Formats: sequence, C-alpha cells, structure tokens
Amino acid sequence: MKPSEDFKTAIENYLNTTAQGDSAFAQSLAKETKNIESCCSYIFGEVKKTGLCAFDNQEIFDMALKYYNDDSIGAPAPINCKVVVNQPVKADLFSSAPEMTPQVARPETVVLHTAKPVQQTLTLFDL
Repeated sequence: MKPSEDFKTAIENYLNTTAQGDSAFAQSLAKETKNIESCCSYIFGEVKKTGLCAFDNQEIFDMALKYYNDDSIGAPAPINCKVVVNQPVKADLFSSAPEMTPQVARPETVVLHTAKPVQQTLTLFDL
C-alpha cells in the first residue's frame, strides 16, 4: 500500500531536519539504495510485528532513522494498512478546558440478616 502524503511528509520533514543538524545522517539519507517509499514500508512492517496499533511520533521517527542508518535493511515488502497522522492541537488561551463532572464513588448498601431478633429497649444489663 502507498503511504498517505501526510505520513510521507511528516517522515520526510523529520528526516530532513535531522540531516541538517547531523552530517553523518545526511550521508545516510542521501544513499541511492534508500527511499521514502521503502522507508514507509519498513515502518509498516515493524509496526505490524509489534501487534500494536498506536505509536508515539518519536517511535515512528526512530524506525525511519534506523532504516536509513542500517545498511542491512533492504527493500521491505509492501504491507496493506491504513495510517492516521494526528496533527498537534494548538493551545487556545481564550477558551477553557471542557468541564469535568466529578465521579463520586458511592458505597453500596449492604443489608445483613441476623438470626437473633433485635432488642427494642435496652436494659441496665445490656449496657
């Protein structure tokens, strides 16, 4: 499956930013044997191996870095999947957070049945 443009763009932006600050990685990124399509297929394969369905951005970016740095990784087989890229929510200083209703735990009422009848009046000997 072809990765979505949003996914490819997010990976490419991260890789390019990393390459600007790291000359050793810039050489790895420029390898002719590596490309963004194969990188995405490698990421999909690694995600599938875990069996999980949600990842932090940095986990995915680390997989992309590994793909470009590790020469033993060849062209992975394409995987049929769907990728969702969540855009960060910008903070809005003028609106308040949604109101939360407190959830109070209420103790359950327990009724105990006793074998002895309850005495209505107390005598001096009962105290």
